[in-house]
Amino acid sequence: MSHTHFLYHIVFGTKDRMPLIRPEWETELYVYLAGIVANLGGHSLEINGISDHIHLLIRLDARLAFADFMRELKSSSSRWVRKKHNAKFSWQRRYGAFTVSESASNAVRKYIRTQKEHHSKQSFLDEYKGLLVKHGVAFDERYLWD
Repeated sequence: MSHTHFLYHIVFGTKDRMPLIRPEWETELYVYLAGIVANLGGHSLEINGISDHIHLLIRLDARLAFADFMRELKSSSSRWVRKKHNAKFSWQRRYGAFTVSESASNAVRKYIRTQKEHHSKQSFLDEYKGLLVKHGVAFDERYLWD
């Protein structure tokens, strides 16, 4: 028997970084995302964001292929938003996902919880590029936002 799990900090935005996530239903979206995570065998520790992107801290069983997980998370949630709130809603194609050590999880949770305050001082563009640099992820700015 294997005893493994992975802790991920996931970030993804709306298509073209449009401010499509409305305050009136963002909490409902976060609950829905948590439900998808649970249905796929994971556990949501923190979910929050602003109008053009979200952050999730999740615990995921190592047996689930991460790309399959992300495809289901994004496709199911975008379908739900289109049906319930905005027929033109979609997520950007790309996403950022960073492994997190258990010892850093409380700091990441706090970071996610304070997204609205954080973005009064820093743009999503700067935040996202900073996360990529911090985690040593190479990127080409031409393809960063598609």
